[in-house]
Amino acid sequence: MKTIAPSLEIISPSYGSSFYYSKYLENTNIKSHVWHYHPEIELVFINGGSGKRQIGSHVSYYTDGDLILIGSNLPHCGFTNDQTGNTNETVIQMKPDFLGEDFFKIPELRNIQNLFSQAKAGIAFTGIVKKKVGNTIEAMENQSPMERLFSLLTILSELERTDEYKILNADGFSMEMQTQDNDRINSVFNYVKDHFQEPIALDEVSALVSMTTPSFCRYFKKITNKTFTTFVNEYRLVHASKLLAEKPMSISEISFESGFNNFSHFNKSFKAYTGKSASQYRQELKTIIK
Repeated sequence: MKTIAPSLEIISPSYGSSFYYSKYLENTNIKSHVWHYHPEIELVFINGGSGKRQIGSHVSYYTDGDLILIGSNLPHCGFTNDQTGNTNETVIQMKPDFLGEDFFKIPELRNIQNLFSQAKAGIAFTGIVKKKVGNTIEAMENQSPMERLFSLLTILSELERTDEYKILNADGFSMEMQTQDNDRINSVFNYVKDHFQEPIALDEVSALVSMTTPSFCRYFKKITNKTFTTFVNEYRLVHASKLLAEKPMSISEISFESGFNNFSHFNKSFKAYTGKSASQYRQELKTIIK
């Protein structure tokens, strides 16, 4: 069986800056195509397009771009590819103490520390704040290092005050993991990413991380707060959501392409997950994406 090593990404701040900033045109950010993690907090703005969010044990489909805040060492996978249709993707990465250990402890900035704490579960921002902050993030490209720093503090203040957001791993995901745990869970996530279209046997995945099947099932549930079967099922359903929006395939073809070998089971699972049938979901997405 192929073992996929998880990736600990090493990040260096941009020249003359205390944090990292990079803007990618369309789908040129290819660094994060595998599950990876890093101690830096990451803010990602995707200008337009639609695609998959894969953060912790949460997998979902976004439309009309995305603005995401990802906490330290929270495993995640790339958000754009050649099918996304985005204009740009801008990434900001900073250590939690990038301005000093006590900087965010002063009364005026203490709420930003609370924002960083919430980001340990992953946060997706929506509505007006997504567009407003997204514009500010893109404008940072042409600013001096000092101007960028002020812009970043303004952005963090905006995000801390808004109520236009969703916690992605709301059901719980164990973020305070040891390196061994992080590597182990990332191996599992990467395996699912590469094999979800095939039958996945529990004993194979257990062997991948050198555990017995009962031990692995208990371990995965403890870390992600969901069963491994539920995670795989959700991964397949989000892939199906993506295909429904992007590909002119029949629903039965999408079902099998997403790893379901029973069309009736797919229909039942999709409706339970999204609250609507696959055909209804596709019709509504066409209206949104136009």
